[in-house]
Amino acid sequence: MLKRILMLAVLLISGIAHGMAQEVLTLEKALEIAFQNSPSLIQSKISLERSQLNLKAQEASLKSQFSLSVNPFNYSRQNSYDDYNSQWYINQNMSSSASLGITQPIKWTDGTVSLINDFSWQDASNKTSGKTNTTFRHNLSLRLNQPIFTYNQTKMQLKELEYALENAQLSYALKQLNIEKSVTDQFYSVYQRQKDLAIAKDEYQNQKQNYDIIKNKVEAGLVAKEELYQAEVNLASSESSVYSQEISYENVKDNFKLLLGISLDEDIAVIPNTDIVPVEVNPIEAVKHALDQRMELRQQEITLEQDQFSIIRAKATNEFKGSISANVGMNAFDSNVKNVYDKPTDNEQIGISLSIPIFDWGARKAKVKSAELAHESNQISFEEEKKQIILDVRSICRNLPTLLSQIEIKKKSIENAERSYEINLEKYRNGNLTGMELQQYQTQLTSAKQSYTTAIINYKQELLNLKIQTLWDFESNKSYLPTDLLKKTKR
Repeated sequence: MLKRILMLAVLLISGIAHGMAQEVLTLEKALEIAFQNSPSLIQSKISLERSQLNLKAQEASLKSQFSLSVNPFNYSRQNSYDDYNSQWYINQNMSSSASLGITQPIKWTDGTVSLINDFSWQDASNKTSGKTNTTFRHNLSLRLNQPIFTYNQTKMQLKELEYALENAQLSYALKQLNIEKSVTDQFYSVYQRQKDLAIAKDEYQNQKQNYDIIKNKVEAGLVAKEELYQAEVNLASSESSVYSQEISYENVKDNFKLLLGISLDEDIAVIPNTDIVPVEVNPIEAVKHALDQRMELRQQEITLEQDQFSIIRAKATNEFKGSISANVGMNAFDSNVKNVYDKPTDNEQIGISLSIPIFDWGARKAKVKSAELAHESNQISFEEEKKQIILDVRSICRNLPTLLSQIEIKKKSIENAERSYEINLEKYRNGNLTGMELQQYQTQLTSAKQSYTTAIINYKQELLNLKIQTLWDFESNKSYLPTDLLKKTKR
């Protein structure tokens, strides 16, 4: 009695829920919602945008940089007492200056070329003597700073940011694939429970029919009451199964809604594409697509290339290095601003500086060895990743024909179970079969229906798994890799 009350309560709640507006989701619609709402995908997109901006900033820093500094006015006053002449001297100074510079980094040499234009004015006066000295000064110089005997930091930093951007693009695409895999798995889990509930309800109707048949027979005195007792047990068990499947269905829907990022109060149902189109897959081609396009491999390659930077920096520890600086320009000054350019003077300067390490107690050697070992370890990981990908793809290729054949087998099993149940149901009506014997055929029919649904889902999921493992859509025979990443992963 308690089970029946609970069952009625669940069905009532379910009926109210289903009476509300229900959103029916296809797999494509579910994926669209998940991509819009996924916090991890949003975070990955933010990281991608940051990498784009960092690279943009670095590229901008390699262009000509203009600078202007202005000191519009300076004033100073100094009082001093001359003991010999027994008088105070008051010196007053006023000045202003401006500097305009253009600096061009040299990407290929890691040096810089600068053109600096300085202009200043100074008015120095002695209030005691009444003398005033006014000077206008102008300086124009071309400067070169060039490091030597060391690695190119500018090129390396730019390349690192390019790798960082590519890595961020790959991570974003991988997030999308992971979300697609998770959404697809849970989508079919909902569908499985949805079908299980429908099968349980069909079984309940069959058991209700069987109960009514045996009840009429008992009332007519054709069979013993024991048959009615067994029918009641079967009917109660069927009711309990509907109740359990309803609960399981609602729970898996809640998990799915949580994954999609939609309200838990929203009622949903799923409609999958259950059409089965056999897909022929060449294992050799599948492996080739995987090795050519798997983004995890490209990420590993980026790591190996970044290892080379670490080795270069380690070798640069306490290294012999130097720099060349050169300055060519002219100076001009006069008390009259109109005459400041009349007699300019040339000036040239060149210098070389060297840094020569003497002894570092083995620090450089240890850092280099550590960086090389890290590179060796990452190389091993890269090769192991390739082997694992090959194994996974080959396994999927072997599974697909088996899963496809299972669908046909399970479909045939349903047909046989339905015929068997109908034949034995007629025997049951005629009194030639007990309720327990009929229950066996009912169980076989239920199991066959569930197995058929599972077989379809397994094949669909394995096809998706193949698509994710190879990044090739064998159903449409085209790459599954985002267009902007396709060229970057070609090796």
